[in-house]
Amino acid sequence: MTTPKEVFSHLQHIEEVDTAQGAVYREEAQDVLADEQVSLKWRKAIADRLNQANHDLALHTVTTDESY
Repeated sequence: MTTPKEVFSHLQHIEEVDTAQGAVYREEAQDVLADEQVSLKWRKAIADRLNQANHDLALHTVTTDESY
């Protein structure tokens, strides 16, 4: 299993990878968020970063002709 620190690092660089690798990073993050063994501090940091990455993805992939 990937450590919370590695997952957080992956999320920090998610904009630098292709879509498929980004999906892998998001899945890693979801696994960490579901793991109650991971400290609340790490889960909160990862959740915040994942939320930001998802927001950024939505801003970059929606064109003016698409509705939200």
